[in-house]
Amino acid sequence: MGNGRGGQQNQNQTRKISLFPLLSLLIFTSIFLFLSLSRETSLFSPSSQSHQRNIFQPEYRSGSCNYSDGHWIYDPNFTFHQRYDSTCKEIFKGWNCLLNNKSNAQNIPNWRWKPNDCQLQPLDPLMFLHTYRDTSIGFVGDSLNRNMFVSLFCTLKRVSGEVKKWRPAGADRGFTFLQYNLTIAYHRTNLLARYGRWSANANGGELEDLGYKEGYRVDVDVPEGTWAKAPSFHDTLIFNTGHWWWAPSKFHPIKSPMLFFEKDQPVIPPVPPDVGLNEVLKHMIHFVDKTTRPGVIKIFRTQSPRHFEGGDWDQGGSCQRQQPLSPEQVEELFLLKNNGTNVEERLVNQHLYKVLEGSDFSILDISHMSEFRADAHPSTAGGKKHDDCMHWCLPGLTDSWNDLFIIHLNNIKVKN
Repeated sequence: MGNGRGGQQNQNQTRKISLFPLLSLLIFTSIFLFLSLSRETSLFSPSSQSHQRNIFQPEYRSGSCNYSDGHWIYDPNFTFHQRYDSTCKEIFKGWNCLLNNKSNAQNIPNWRWKPNDCQLQPLDPLMFLHTYRDTSIGFVGDSLNRNMFVSLFCTLKRVSGEVKKWRPAGADRGFTFLQYNLTIAYHRTNLLARYGRWSANANGGELEDLGYKEGYRVDVDVPEGTWAKAPSFHDTLIFNTGHWWWAPSKFHPIKSPMLFFEKDQPVIPPVPPDVGLNEVLKHMIHFVDKTTRPGVIKIFRTQSPRHFEGGDWDQGGSCQRQQPLSPEQVEELFLLKNNGTNVEERLVNQHLYKVLEGSDFSILDISHMSEFRADAHPSTAGGKKHDDCMHWCLPGLTDSWNDLFIIHLNNIKVKN
């Protein structure tokens, strides 16, 4: 009996001793995994005060999430092959960085945007086609909205190849996915407002009396014809403007200034472009409200940043970065008080937020997430005489814009 109890005690002690290494291993593994995850989520994490709080805060599941506030994580499994590749024919040649052999083109789509308070799910093209069948989406704006439009088209085309190409409501380009009767279209417009060359009248006038000889006439209350019919045609509209408002190569303040007209008369005294932008936005918002059908979703996308370093595009500026910027580098490049080459992005956004406040337009904020991506432009692979540090490689950053866009659209749909 005594030997039996002693043997049993020895066996229990042996079990306890043998369990100790296993428990130690489990604890060590847990600590390692925790530290690895902490390191991943801290990569390129911006400081909480790095940009002004935006008003795009759609609900996410049970709580709320500011999708525009986050950081980029490199994820080799987050590959462009899940979306589309360089064979999509709608990709403008200068943006096809894979085809043009840009050195980091393979890596650009592997950076994943991680909002600080939630997850950003990639667009599910089949789910999108089913959800928005029998509807029409119009992108209205400059070539950066085309960048976004092409990204969406290529994503959808990969899973639904039966497509009709046409130009609805005066669009620059458009497609209908026939199986779902879903139309997406791009309406090109640089300023939203109608504009054209202006020359002094030999008989004189108010502008001529002030010494103006030539410039560009901008009618602040008249939409450009390329999109004037879009509000009455589409079920969802997504607008942008901004890049051309600070483009001295075209609208030179002395040689070819913007000359604003309202009700067919020149605005006297003449106003600078930033004031003109406010007036155009006010009038275009009124025009859209007046011409859309009830229930049409109206969205304004914030300004896409440029990343010229060492000068502007015509001064030898370039964008040779191979990975996203750090939060400190972002602020150095875009801080308004620095008045740098790329300051237009935050300037334009100030005007957008101010004028759109109180309207029934919602704002899709892609600016801050894009400020980090100095690595994602075509750069020297864009086929131009200068670096293209304004547009984006496809596949690339604008795919993430569309991820945000679809979540934003879905949230509006649920609320309505």
